[in-house]
Amino acid sequence: MEIKSVLVTGAAGYMGRHVVRSFLDAGYQVLVNDLSYKGVDDRAIRKEADIFSGEKDIYQQMGEPDLLVHLAWRDGFVHNSDAHMKDLSDHTAFLQHMVDGGVKAVSVMGSMHEIGYWEGAIDETTPCNPQSMYGVAKNALRQFLLLYTKDKNVAVHWLRAYYIYGDDARGSSIFAKIVQAVEDGKTTFPFTSGKNQYDFIHIDQLAQQIVQASVQDQVNGIINVCSGEPISLGDKVESFIKEHQFEIKLDYGAFPDRPYDSPGVWGDPEKIQQIMKG
Repeated sequence: MEIKSVLVTGAAGYMGRHVVRSFLDAGYQVLVNDLSYKGVDDRAIRKEADIFSGEKDIYQQMGEPDLLVHLAWRDGFVHNSDAHMKDLSDHTAFLQHMVDGGVKAVSVMGSMHEIGYWEGAIDETTPCNPQSMYGVAKNALRQFLLLYTKDKNVAVHWLRAYYIYGDDARGSSIFAKIVQAVEDGKTTFPFTSGKNQYDFIHIDQLAQQIVQASVQDQVNGIINVCSGEPISLGDKVESFIKEHQFEIKLDYGAFPDRPYDSPGVWGDPEKIQQIMKG
């Protein structure tokens, strides 16, 4: 599979800006689409048609890219927003028309929230029982995409992400909240026990994994874009504070651990490691 041009939707989003830059740095022609283009690399070519118009020639309107990397998603940090289910049919129509138009490969951003409560490693066989509207919508979109493309000549990658950090001034994670607390002059930060273990990945490493997974067709289907290494939230946040030389202390136990949070969940990295090794 030869990939020369790639369309990245949601190009100005938290992940999108990094993914666009990674594709450009790797030498690909990059077409971008979003509602605004603040922070998007100027080397990218803007395609400003409405991807959710429902128009069947959207593939042609988007410049007939070889590869689609679909990151666009409204209210991604608001897990029970009404937007998730309202927008689902728009996402399915867009993907359907891109596939029917002739795109060679499709990568769509998935989420650990498709799974719901789980303890241990997650792989492509892990059963899904999402516990938020965000998880329900992503789960349904994955089921649609894999079913629709089952007998079609297109490489499909469902890229399932975990706990992302980096570029924290722009994110909504606990790391972003700590950065904000420091900027506000706070000396302590209310925290849980910090014992829960998660799969953390830096946004730049994630972008590299997305690029490498998307341009190949030997490993397809559900692919965890992850570190595969469970680390306790407390340890990760303490190292983050130390790395940035912040003068702030965690107030352990200020918030109770939520009963629906897994004591430990992470991605099985076998597929992504195979891809990254080439």
